[in-house]
Amino acid sequence: MPDSPFHPLDRPVWSALTTRQAHHARGDVSQALRFDPEIGPFAVAAENTPENLGALGELVAPGGFLAVFEKDHVDAPPGFVTMAEIPLFQMVTDRINPGPELPGIVELGEDDAPQMRELAGLTQPGPFFSRTHELGGFVGIRESGKLIAMAGERLTLPGFTELSAVCTHPDHRGRGLAAALMRMVGAIIAGRGDALFLHARVTNTNAIALYEKLGFVTRAEMLFHMIRRE
Repeated sequence: MPDSPFHPLDRPVWSALTTRQAHHARGDVSQALRFDPEIGPFAVAAENTPENLGALGELVAPGGFLAVFEKDHVDAPPGFVTMAEIPLFQMVTDRINPGPELPGIVELGEDDAPQMRELAGLTQPGPFFSRTHELGGFVGIRESGKLIAMAGERLTLPGFTELSAVCTHPDHRGRGLAAALMRMVGAIIAGRGDALFLHARVTNTNAIALYEKLGFVTRAEMLFHMIRRE
């Protein structure tokens, strides 16, 4: 396993899979790791050398895909094509600014997983697979028995937890649901002594404005690579 001269948030997937989320890791820590395929497509090479990138490619079946995001460009492994390379802002805060609380926020669990996947499929907050909800705590809001908004945790590494899967059904936007859910999840994370981080597309100006209002500041620009094995 190589030394780690980088900030842990520069390679958040590596930092998570070699520490607090190592129980979700598949692969060889000396070469490449990925999350269990039912949890998500996120993967990372120990170092971005041709040998390790080749090992990374072996972690997915032909026709499957992986998601790699780091501070710098990563070449696709042999036999892969890059489907997308998306610039993201990585934003951080120690604590979310206070604001209005909303009634009706509930914890989400295993029984809610189908509706969570349905909402994520509709709103596309990022990859959300059959077991993504197992990565951390999630909260949501229902109306008439239907999940209309949610937020939760994704990557966890020493000192940091990622706030992710923030999404609201298009028919219920503009009501402050996302902000209220983020405050609740943020309070839980801060209560554990962790700082918060998240990722937003650089073109998603509405989301970035919300995150800045909540107290997040941009730490770095990252690159999200979606690569598919031919």
